[in-house]
Amino acid sequence: MTLSLYDTMSRSKRPFAPKDPSRVTMYVCGPTVYNFAHIGNFRPVVVFDLLFRVLRDAYGDHAVLYAANVTDVDDKINKKAADEGVPIRTITDRYLDAYNADAAALGALRPTFQPRVTETMDAIIAMIGDLIRNNGAYAAEGHVLFDTQAFADYGKLSKKPMDDLIAGARVDVAPYKNDPRDFVLWKPSKPGEPEWESPWGKGRPGWHIECTAMIEEALGLPIDIHGGGVDLIFPHHENELAQGVCSGHGEREYAHYWLHNGFLNMGEEKMSKSLGNVALAHDLLKTYPGEALRWALLAGHYRQELEWTDSLIEQAKSALDRLYRVLDDSARFLAGEPSADGWQNASAAADHAAVRAALHDDLNTPAAFAALFQLADKVRAAVMAKDARAVASGRGLLVEAGNLMGFLTADPQSWFQSGADDDLKSRVEALIADRHAARAAKNWPEADRIRGELAALNVEVMDGPNGATWRIKEQP
Repeated sequence: MTLSLYDTMSRSKRPFAPKDPSRVTMYVCGPTVYNFAHIGNFRPVVVFDLLFRVLRDAYGDHAVLYAANVTDVDDKINKKAADEGVPIRTITDRYLDAYNADAAALGALRPTFQPRVTETMDAIIAMIGDLIRNNGAYAAEGHVLFDTQAFADYGKLSKKPMDDLIAGARVDVAPYKNDPRDFVLWKPSKPGEPEWESPWGKGRPGWHIECTAMIEEALGLPIDIHGGGVDLIFPHHENELAQGVCSGHGEREYAHYWLHNGFLNMGEEKMSKSLGNVALAHDLLKTYPGEALRWALLAGHYRQELEWTDSLIEQAKSALDRLYRVLDDSARFLAGEPSADGWQNASAAADHAAVRAALHDDLNTPAAFAALFQLADKVRAAVMAKDARAVASGRGLLVEAGNLMGFLTADPQSWFQSGADDDLKSRVEALIADRHAARAAKNWPEADRIRGELAALNVEVMDGPNGATWRIKEQP
């Protein structure tokens, strides 16, 4: 089955062919750790985690090397540390820990490498030196700047005209620049800011060189896939590409495939801290299961913009409820049946293959979700038909397909009880124990009364060969 990915450079969907199938490399721009990340920041995390899973499925878990960096040198970090009167490392460690915890709650696997700028400084300085020696950069007034005129293909990735390249330059035009498009590789630190020794004086790196050096150190250049949000195409990825090639490390190529996800919008605007229209993942996870937020982030195709609403999250939760209900019902059915013999349901297997085929078609998650539901419907039909072999086969395939996408990882009972707080859980368990005692004593009126009390709590009780289980009722 061929994996096809939309490549931003060629503006086309291309069959994916890694340079070395035994060592597939992917890099994605990670967080700047100065605060909790909003849910829009996690769209690329979830999208490229899905790609990471698909690549591991195709090439083997140990054949895929995935690096996602951490920017721990930044003006916002400096300000946060100064405002709190604490060392910068206190800020970066705190919010990196929170970021990783939130990512894990959203089902994201930990990348193979998570390099930090502060731990890559020697490599950054060495790469800047290589650029100067290759006539790709020059020193001026305590700064080192990349010479965009040294790279004939500058603008090739973003395909922006010259005026836009100048207008979109991240650093203001300065008298020491040879060209308005030239950007900073090294700059003097302001008083009180972190600084490092370099051949060009004490200072710190510019934004773009950090990623290029971390890619080279963690994965080597060129890499198979470079990913990130669509807002990074220019100037960040355009500048990364120029640096990587001109440093002499990229063999005239930086990344074989460039992938970019669309914005997550709050209303009609891109979600952004500067606009104040953000929803923090850290807060959302207090209300919703991580899998529901993950499903919502993958509800639309990754290259399209996605509007973030309460309705989107509720639809995601409802979709997962439907799948988990099938898992729950099928597990209770199988509890009273002989063990399965390994027979595979060909129809269910076709739906399982359809999930993988959809993901191999440029991560077509809407089609993959549709195939998951088709598979779930066949499992439910097999339960209704009391076909134990078909139930066991289909249920296993459903879990496997869901897991490939980072879903159906919870115990179904735990999933349906997640909406109950500790007090409600304790009360329900006590009522179920009382009901069991009433049934044992053949006190049927009391057993019925307790069941009615449970129903009033929006609790559904299921009696099975291994005893009674319960779940929060499905909302109409």
